[in-house]
Amino acid sequence: MPSRLLPERPDRYEGHPIVLWLFIPITLVTIGRSLVHVFKHDGGAQSIATIPLDAMTQGGAAAVITVFALWGLSQLLIGVFYLIVLVRYRGLIPLMLLGILVEYAGRYLIGELKPLATAETPPGVVGNYVMMAAGLVLLGLSLRRTQAIGDD
Repeated sequence: MPSRLLPERPDRYEGHPIVLWLFIPITLVTIGRSLVHVFKHDGGAQSIATIPLDAMTQGGAAAVITVFALWGLSQLLIGVFYLIVLVRYRGLIPLMLLGILVEYAGRYLIGELKPLATAETPPGVVGNYVMMAAGLVLLGLSLRRTQAIGDD
């Protein structure tokens, strides 16, 4: 299995073709979400995640917004890596999917250990479940050998 995660020919994707097609919207959502966190006035903290910024001091709310923007920058970098993999190194898609699985499982665990006070259930909570399940299924499909897709 390590050779499937770090293939000798990273330009060749050999897993199920549906994974390749589903990795495109994952990449686009990752990049789009990151830009919201960086550029939205509240970083999406209150307007999307329903964190009650209004109930915080001005400094506390500003700190949360900054943390969301920094998180957005991290997501943007991850999204750029996904895009590079899609365009040039498709053989690394299984590795990216393993990263997605670990990331979303980690988000879930951290959310359980350090819960946020929110007015409603943020969409990210549901997204964690969806992405953990999707990551597991897509990783499994990407590791199954089919016809190679890539440069020959």
